[in-house]
Amino acid sequence: MSQQHPHRGTLFLEDAEILSHQEFDGRQYVLKLHAPKCAQAATPGSFIHLSCDPSLPMRRPLSIMRAHAGRGTIEILYKVVGAGLTLLSHRKVGEQLSCLGPIGQGFRPHPQRPHTLLVGGGVGIPPMIFLAEALLDRTDAEWQPLVLMGSEIPFPFRTRPSTILVPGMPDGTIACMPLLEEWGIPSRLASLAGYAGCHDGYVSDLAAHWLSTLDQDTLARTELFACGPTPMLEAITTVARRFEIPCQVSLEEFMACGVGGCAGCAVRVETPDGPAMKRICVDGPVFDAMTVFAPS
Repeated sequence: MSQQHPHRGTLFLEDAEILSHQEFDGRQYVLKLHAPKCAQAATPGSFIHLSCDPSLPMRRPLSIMRAHAGRGTIEILYKVVGAGLTLLSHRKVGEQLSCLGPIGQGFRPHPQRPHTLLVGGGVGIPPMIFLAEALLDRTDAEWQPLVLMGSEIPFPFRTRPSTILVPGMPDGTIACMPLLEEWGIPSRLASLAGYAGCHDGYVSDLAAHWLSTLDQDTLARTELFACGPTPMLEAITTVARRFEIPCQVSLEEFMACGVGGCAGCAVRVETPDGPAMKRICVDGPVFDAMTVFAPS
């Protein structure tokens, strides 16, 4: 594998069978596919380029929420926006979708910072679940990641009060994601929609509140990971800069080819040699937040 083309040999095109297709409030869906080659190579932060329907030539980039190499399955969470995902929402169990993936450079947790804070907003939640599951298998840290999620529409799961104590949380912020709770990973939710047990505010504010309760020694061992809409990522980067902790962000962008050929998803990134345009699809989607979002 050459340094010029690090993704060669790790990208697969396969016909993926739909195993389940579950709808949630807010026109949100969890799609489970049998895509063994992709499942084997997927890492937290990577995504697939999926054909939504034979009548639509353009694929859609969708983040991977879970990947099980042994079963050969991947799971995708998406929200219906536009014609392509509308068509995808109509696809049935047993049908096949052309799947290209896994694509992109994923998250890279650093062992010297085992206290991990994961922040997902809206359709940026899936990579955080994938990363949390991967961190669950670590042997280099006793501290489980904390996952914070924000949404202004109903969450794509049935929330319930957490039984895992998280010191530093605002009073009344007790709603969690049941799947993470089953794994023993603490989670908390934020929304301006008034949902029971959720922090009444932005998820970035909830992250800042929790970080403000940590001592300097803990902050020195803390790393932040985030995915969501650009305004949320900008806010999270500001929080990370305030507390002087490293932060990796997964950027969301419209894509045409998804494999670096068209450069339609390029973003300005600061490098040691000065500003450069990087392709979100293959150079990212994960970047050092400080190189993408300049201080305000």
